Amino acid sequence: MNMRLLAGLLFAVSVVGFSLGASLPLVSLRLHEAGAGTLEIGIISAIPAAGMMLSAFLVEACCRHLTRRTIYLLCFSLCTLSIALLESAFGSLWLLALLRLGLGLGMGIAIILGESWVNELCPEHNRGKIMALYATSFTGFQVLGPAMLALLGADSPWITGVVTGCYGLALLCIVLTVPNDHVEHAEGEKSFGLAGFFRVAPALCVAVLFFSFFDAVVLSLLPVYATSHGFAVGVAALMVTVVFAGDMLFQLPLGWLADRVERTGLHLVCGLVAMSIGIGLPWLLNMTWLLWPLLVLLGAVAGGIYTLALVLIGQRFKGQDLVTANASVGLLWGVGSLIGPLLSGAAMNVAPHGLPMALALMAGLFVCFARQSYRAAGRLRALAD
Repeated sequence: MNMRLLAGLLFAVSVVGFSLGASLPLVSLRLHEAGAGTLEIGIISAIPAAGMMLSAFLVEACCRHLTRRTIYLLCFSLCTLSIALLESAFGSLWLLALLRLGLGLGMGIAIILGESWVNELCPEHNRGKIMALYATSFTGFQVLGPAMLALLGADSPWITGVVTGCYGLALLCIVLTVPNDHVEHAEGEKSFGLAGFFRVAPALCVAVLFFSFFDAVVLSLLPVYATSHGFAVGVAALMVTVVFAGDMLFQLPLGWLADRVERTGLHLVCGLVAMSIGIGLPWLLNMTWLLWPLLVLLGAVAGGIYTLALVLIGQRFKGQDLVTANASVGLLWGVGSLIGPLLSGAAMNVAPHGLPMALALMAGLFVCFARQSYRAAGRLRALAD
């Protein structure tokens, strides 16, 4: 295993997580304080997702014409510029939208290729733990974003300054660790395209859709939802940190478990728990002694749905199919991140508890597909026996 490349990819994805965790609630709270409606906030929050969707169609061309180091340097330079100019963009929604689109485009290509390369580095017996470490790196730094926001306040220019500095360190790390070679896949042509991935692995597609929906909604609209139900802005931002702290802390244990138990069954259990907490969230707001530990658990199982999807993708696909599968993941991530704030923002306009309703419905959709996948895996095991 190329430990140097793995370390570089882990640090790079950590910075991406940090920038996403800091900028999504920052933009939402700034717009909320300026008097913007939840639907308008949802639209702006969804724009990075549009960039991520676009990135899925560019990955193959990037790999064909550019070296791995060049691709990452271009992606992270675009992200750096998008964050560095953010403070000056709040006076113009059009400029703000353009910068958010650029951030989503750069992050999307970096995440798609990072997930493919890390999965290729994994030996099968350790795939769960290594992919969980990758997810933990992303989420661990993502948690720092809302925490920094709660500490410094949404009006502080230090937030974008710190994130920009971290992107500078990421660019240096890329130069030192990512090889300046082209991606080589010796295992033949791909057997499905971006759209064909849903036909091949529907449960994995819905898993990615759910987590991207969850990720975007929690980062952009959970603070707004909490403040509208009487919580202070700092406490509302802390809720986001607690959710993603649960995600961060429990991915390695889940990855360890995924190397020892039937993975599709564990996937289904995570979905059932997420759906149950989403349904109960309106009542939990009045029971703070139970709210905080269940927010931790919600983050853990929601993150587990995504981590296990990555593990199952690496288990099933190799070569060009692995890159195509991860490009499909990037596209689906963009779709989920796009519809999440839009649907949840609209739902919050219609009903005071529209946000948890939307989360529970998405989790329920995943449970339906995960149950079919679990039953199919059971039939395969029975035939093998």
